[in-house]
Amino acid sequence: MSNIAKNLKYLRKKKGLTQQQFADEMGIKRASVGAYEEERADPKYDLLKKIASFYGLTMDELANDTINDKWKPTPRGNAANVRVLSITVDGEDRENIELVPVKASAGYLNGYADPEYVAELPKFSLPMFRQGTYRAFEIKGDSMLPLQPGSIVIAEYVENWVEIKPGQTYIIISRSDGVVYKRIAFKYKEDKGLKLLSDNKNYEPYWVEAADILEVWQAKAYISTQLPEPSPEPTMETLTAMMAQMQKTISTVVEKR
Repeated sequence: MSNIAKNLKYLRKKKGLTQQQFADEMGIKRASVGAYEEERADPKYDLLKKIASFYGLTMDELANDTINDKWKPTPRGNAANVRVLSITVDGEDRENIELVPVKASAGYLNGYADPEYVAELPKFSLPMFRQGTYRAFEIKGDSMLPLQPGSIVIAEYVENWVEIKPGQTYIIISRSDGVVYKRIAFKYKEDKGLKLLSDNKNYEPYWVEAADILEVWQAKAYISTQLPEPSPEPTMETLTAMMAQMQKTISTVVEKR
């Protein structure tokens, strides 16, 4: 038996929406929301897909799981459980590189699995990226300096998260943080998720839970309008700071073992 009605009501209240507000989000009538939540009617396929995307769920989770305060999504680290990826192709049936600008990053959390949303993103192609599935993300903030805010990171889709490589940089899409560009500290752990590092040492490392992660993309290249400056000669102060940071990193690694 479907759990759609109970799940719709729980998710709407969890998000703090009235029936009218949710109806406005979905582009439907308020009376339809009431009918779905009271099991007097079922959403059609296209609407069900839109609702699942809105809440960051799969259609199977929305229809069949019992979603409540104790419920946790199935971790997407196993390739068998990964969502179907939406892509676009050019006139020669080759995959495009879709661009997610900063201004579109919030909407990407809801639309990343929606073919219509992905089709509306700007798109381009590069001859060196013909094999694989790639997407480009404009990054913000200074947590990954010297890579400048406004740079565009071109990344390859990671289907199986156990293949994520520590020390490498990735675009992580999560419900809590949105789109972030970070370095990975350890291999993916289903019970913990991923530990993310900033190249700017002013930012502390942190964990993002497996259930919170929506997509992972491995960084392959970047585009920037700001050319790198020559590195300054090291001073005694900078060498001392580097040694202190190295000792801190070693201590952190030893504690985690």
